[in-house]
Amino acid sequence: MSVFASWFAAPPPDAAVEIATDRVAVAVVGERSGGLVVQSYAAEPLPPGAVVASLTSSNIHNRAAVAVALRTAMDRAGARPRRVAVVIPDLAAKVSLVKFETVPARREDLDQLVRWQVKKAAPFPIEEALVTYTPTARAGDGSGEFLVLSARRDVVAEYEGMCAELGLYAGLVDLATLSVVNLFLGSADAPAGDWLVVHLRPEYTSIVIMRGAHVIFFRNRAEGDEAAIADLVHQSTMYYQDRLSGERFSRVFLGGGGRVPGAVETARRSLEERLGASVEPIDPRRAAAVTDRIAVTPDLMDILGPLVGMAVRTRKEAVTA
Repeated sequence: MSVFASWFAAPPPDAAVEIATDRVAVAVVGERSGGLVVQSYAAEPLPPGAVVASLTSSNIHNRAAVAVALRTAMDRAGARPRRVAVVIPDLAAKVSLVKFETVPARREDLDQLVRWQVKKAAPFPIEEALVTYTPTARAGDGSGEFLVLSARRDVVAEYEGMCAELGLYAGLVDLATLSVVNLFLGSADAPAGDWLVVHLRPEYTSIVIMRGAHVIFFRNRAEGDEAAIADLVHQSTMYYQDRLSGERFSRVFLGGGGRVPGAVETARRSLEERLGASVEPIDPRRAAAVTDRIAVTPDLMDILGPLVGMAVRTRKEAVTA
């Protein structure tokens, strides 16, 4: 799922960058022997309050700190990119699933219909928003469902502007959790059936339910402890079974980083108990090899998950808008 821009037929970007609320991370992903490989990466912490993800207000509060962190991460990764793909927090954009009984044949008419639909629930004037969408399902009766992303244009420009300060062209912007989804869709053994992704970040938790390659459910909640995470997954699962004709998940994936050490492991145990299923880690090595000199740790998987997913997206257009 590309949020607001794409190079379409252009070559892949030179690097992937994530600007999160707690860090800036960079990864250079290349190709080797027909597959992807993480050639280098680096992450730099941000001071509290430097980035505050929000739908309705400014996100970058300390441009100097973000610029220093991004420049340092680039130097540590040995990266000298000109074109980058940027991962931003889920809370910076609104994700909606909308269904139309009749889908217009003309793209211009569909654009207007989508904007009119999301305008009803948008917490900002739709005239000031960037909106993109991708189909998730089409039925024989002419109806269709779409995954729609919307965000304030000036908020997206803040993230792009941070890259521009360092001479980087941000040609693609995507959300962290949708980048993680692309990590799985771009892997050799992409999950089949209905599968669940739970992505933890210090300031939010996002849940995605997939049906094959299509998003059928997306929800995020700001902050929350491990008990709240389990409750959120339980509520989402009940909705999936009651409203989405779901039975059970073929696979369940969990990863990211919580507010406290051990949050992911605590959530894993709780989810396995609630769901009665094995919970697998969000592991970037599903889609890209890691060189021997890079030690694989839970923190590394947290950092590389969205970045590798973004790299997969730019090469394979796994989930696009």
